[in-house]
Amino acid sequence: MKKKFLFLSSAFILIITISSFNVKMNTIAQKPKLYYKVRQPKIKSEKPPLVILLHGVGSNEQNMFSFADALPDQYLVVSARGPLTFGPISFAWFQVDFSTGKPIINEKQAEAARIAILEFIDDLKTEQSFDENKVYLAGFSQGGIMSYSAALTQPDKIKGIAVMSGRLLPEIKPIIASEDQLKPLRIFISHGNQDHVLQFQYALDAQEYLKSKNLEPEFHQYNEDHTINHEMLKDLVKWLNQ
Repeated sequence: MKKKFLFLSSAFILIITISSFNVKMNTIAQKPKLYYKVRQPKIKSEKPPLVILLHGVGSNEQNMFSFADALPDQYLVVSARGPLTFGPISFAWFQVDFSTGKPIINEKQAEAARIAILEFIDDLKTEQSFDENKVYLAGFSQGGIMSYSAALTQPDKIKGIAVMSGRLLPEIKPIIASEDQLKPLRIFISHGNQDHVLQFQYALDAQEYLKSKNLEPEFHQYNEDHTINHEMLKDLVKWLNQ
């Protein structure tokens, strides 16, 4: 049997609508403001590279952290929790409504989350030691969306992004950085071609847009649904080691 790392069920996503939850802001008193779990580098160095894991809607930091030990030994691994609370173990970066068949986002929340992630990188310096020039974001589903949003608008803070089963929000295109600023950004895209939550076409559209900005993302597709499996994780690790 093929081993899978499944972090987000499609059924869970499809029931999340703007009116479904009485959403409240996460009020955990902590600096950095976003709650997180950390795996210290297994290979010690004064300034290790950093990878920040970003979960999908309705999930939590523990889901992504479950494969932290599979990531390269030289990295400081941080798994962050989204700022919106849907339930005791259910969090998100912004609300999304799938009732029309296409995702409709809460733009204000998405923008607040983008800023929160960028501030989180700065705040993290007060608690963890890492190389500020080697910061990576790796996100699944909505976490992948946030990886695009943060890195494409502030590439000076982020070395590379791994977007797994995500999409690029059209709402951020007006504030995306210039091609010169984007040039150093490394991008990894992985997506299942059977994905019925965020369709495979979203990955193709993002790749086309990024190429129009003279970027060359590393692109991987799999005969999979909305999930992360062993093959996807293996490709991610290989990319991080490059």
